[in-house]
Amino acid sequence: MQASRRELIKGIGAGAALAGAMGAPIAFAQPSAPSQPSTSERTMIIDCHGHYTTAPRQLQAYRDRQIAGLKDPALMPAQDTMVISDDELRASVASQLRFQRERGTDVSIFSPRAAGMGHHIGNAAVSLEWSQVCNELIHRICTLYPQNFIGVCQLPQSPGVAPANCLGELERCVKEYGFVGCNLNPDPSGGYWTDPPLTDRWWYPVYEKLAELDVPAMVHVSASANPNFHGTGAHYLAADTTAFMQFLTSDLFKDFPTLRMIIPHGGGAVPYHWGRYRGLAQDMKRPPLSELLLTNVYFDTCVYHRPGMELLLKVVPADNILFASEMVGAVGGIDPFTLNYSDDTKKYIDAIPWLSEADRRKIFEDNARKVYRLTQLPAAR
Repeated sequence: MQASRRELIKGIGAGAALAGAMGAPIAFAQPSAPSQPSTSERTMIIDCHGHYTTAPRQLQAYRDRQIAGLKDPALMPAQDTMVISDDELRASVASQLRFQRERGTDVSIFSPRAAGMGHHIGNAAVSLEWSQVCNELIHRICTLYPQNFIGVCQLPQSPGVAPANCLGELERCVKEYGFVGCNLNPDPSGGYWTDPPLTDRWWYPVYEKLAELDVPAMVHVSASANPNFHGTGAHYLAADTTAFMQFLTSDLFKDFPTLRMIIPHGGGAVPYHWGRYRGLAQDMKRPPLSELLLTNVYFDTCVYHRPGMELLLKVVPADNILFASEMVGAVGGIDPFTLNYSDDTKKYIDAIPWLSEADRRKIFEDNARKVYRLTQLPAAR
């Protein structure tokens, strides 16, 4: 068996080191008292939300043959027919590595392209083969660049198929590849929401396995198959918001007290409407949000303008925010108002004068280490 990702991390030496409460009736989380940055150790910048959006063309060609094979089984490709060299993989992430250097990111938690998961396409067997192919490429990238990328897996979900069907691939990726988490699609149907909510016992086998492996899940849908919902502009954000509301109405985290769930894209509409959710919880006689959810639910910083970032950081406690950019992902162009890349989210955080150094360190480094159990990741130098 190959060395696990966690073993690879542990083996990186110094020369290879990676270059009141929310339930109370107040509007904003209270920032920590300012503290002085350490003079001996800088904060590591860990981006918890990266996707392999620059894969070689052979990957899409393989997927196209898979889709064609749904109509004509003779066209269905075997996994070993997709040949991609290490040099091609290196070339494919050259832009990602350049952005990391330019933006000051040390390491990205890296998963297959979210829109490409395509769980609504085909059946469980097709989804399994496609997930295995995509996860293998992530593993290869992480092996080529162990200082820059840490793997997270795609699950072989399929509409109407019990999530327990995913356990083998999840366990394989964590134990054999050393991946530190998974992306969990709350709506494998691609915008039609045909499966039970995330809080239903339908999903419990996945949560049991996550708890056993001690890895988190990022709640992340794939492409929208429903023409009413644009993928990245509507479906993604609606799913983030929906997941939070499902968690709010359930006792999921009583059943799984160590379960850790990351809601991406800044939590969808949740921070903007925090007062609504706090009020709904109160009307439903639920516990305060800090007690009900904030031990288990986290938000990332994939928010693409400074006012939105400031809102997130004022409303949600710093202990529950993980730095992320989704680079290279949903919005990759230059913002004409700032003349910077929209997804250069570190710039927004760096520009916030009232954010304490203690909270800044939590967001950039400490929370990712805690949530993803990155105990063997070397300190920044």
